[in-house]
Amino acid sequence: MIARLKGIVESIDEGSAIIDVNGVGYLVSASGRTLRELVVGGPATVLVETVVREDAIALYGFLKTAERDWFRILTTVQGVGARVALSILSTLPPDALARAIAAGDRASLSRPPGVGPKLAARLATELKDKAAAFGVAPAPAGARESAMPATAAASVNEDAVSALVNLGYRRVEAFGAVARVTQRLGADAPLDAVIRGGLQELAR
Repeated sequence: MIARLKGIVESIDEGSAIIDVNGVGYLVSASGRTLRELVVGGPATVLVETVVREDAIALYGFLKTAERDWFRILTTVQGVGARVALSILSTLPPDALARAIAAGDRASLSRPPGVGPKLAARLATELKDKAAAFGVAPAPAGARESAMPATAAASVNEDAVSALVNLGYRRVEAFGAVARVTQRLGADAPLDAVIRGGLQELAR
């Protein structure tokens, strides 16, 4: 399986790009957000999700780990194939997507082409726990409004997940541990407290 490509951007088309790696051109489908950051003739290192079908092997590329992770998460939902997942990520960046799911914001989730009201409702219901791993779980009833912006909280928890992964834990385990710590300590918890809490969760 191809997990990463490092080469030169040969061309960019609607919905895809060709990455030249030592003379071999790989067709990589990507979100509009990723494609806008690529430059024809420039170098690129692309994280790749390889999808094997009966009739083809398709490559989906991402410049950011968070986008690749959300692609994997989205495609676990019934009715969300690779194209719909890319459509969602083209419309909503990972942090906005996580906030929309955590808040049950079906209107925002219905914005991407290919996502109707029923699918938006399914995304909000089935992926609510996953959004917590990005530090955007709804605050407990009666809790005061967090002083930390949602984007900052998301960054803290993504950093905590990365720290736990660097310590040797699997990413999926780190996500779950950080989600539980965030729900217990609140979205404005400092990074060191989230990491310590995550280690305690993983030690259980």
